[in-house]
Amino acid sequence: MSAVTYFEAIVVGALQGVSELFPVSSLGHSILLPAWIGGKWAQDLSMGKDSPYLAVLVAMHVATALALVVFFRRDWVRIVRGLWTSIRDREVADPDQRLAWLLVLATIPVGIAGLLLESALRNFLGKPVPTAIFLALNGAVLLAVERFGRAKQEAPPVPAAAEQTIDFSAEVTMPMRAISVEEASDRRLSRLGVGEAVLIGAAQILALFPGISRSGITMVAGLRRGLSHEDSARFAFLLATPVILAAGVLKMPSLFTEENRASLGPALAGSIVAGVAAYIAVRFLTSYFETRTLTPFAIYCVVAGIASLGYFLV
Repeated sequence: MSAVTYFEAIVVGALQGVSELFPVSSLGHSILLPAWIGGKWAQDLSMGKDSPYLAVLVAMHVATALALVVFFRRDWVRIVRGLWTSIRDREVADPDQRLAWLLVLATIPVGIAGLLLESALRNFLGKPVPTAIFLALNGAVLLAVERFGRAKQEAPPVPAAAEQTIDFSAEVTMPMRAISVEEASDRRLSRLGVGEAVLIGAAQILALFPGISRSGITMVAGLRRGLSHEDSARFAFLLATPVILAAGVLKMPSLFTEENRASLGPALAGSIVAGVAAYIAVRFLTSYFETRTLTPFAIYCVVAGIASLGYFLV
């Protein structure tokens, strides 16, 4: 197979960095783009077994995961510290410790499924027509959860005693530590039940099907459990980080085989682009989902999926 060129790697790197975090399926776009362009692109960027393209994509996934680590670095410091202190003290006593364990438990299902199914599903379904079908289905699911499937978020009832006005003017004021918006979101996520967190994490298994977005389907599961768009996106990105990083590191040795040596330079260039694009994407999306929904991405996936299906079937 032909080695991936620098230009191909840079274009795919930008696409990978954005589409991995946008709810539009990076694997789906990595399959459909070369097929749409055709010619040498379709030859160089083939999903066949032992393809240099697969090894290059692995490097780009690692870069994307590292971008997530950098963006959420303060959160990961608290989460890792919480996991360590929880193991050391044999207790789960604060929100950081609880969130750490929720992320660990929620990652287990997709980790097992990825080891067992990822290669088989990619080889069997990693073709333009199945990918186009799943991309359209991805959009339909996103649209359905926005229109019909979101769990209602009800405010907790206010106790009668809380309705009374109490004068604290004569009391001694105690200083309280202000918490960031991000820490407040993590505290809300830490209140998820173990079963809820595992179900949301298990939704990532569906992203093994080319065209189904990891972040999108995880957000759908979060919205169904009553999370806000902001919190469901945040949980999706936190869950994706160890999964993408572990899968990438596990497969990274394939990039350094003799047959892939010519693709090392393009892989590095594409990975740098992917990392920068992913950082910009996650920064945009964390702000976007504070006030907006999945609907525009849903419409895009339905239109792109149907258009691709028509193009490849004609």
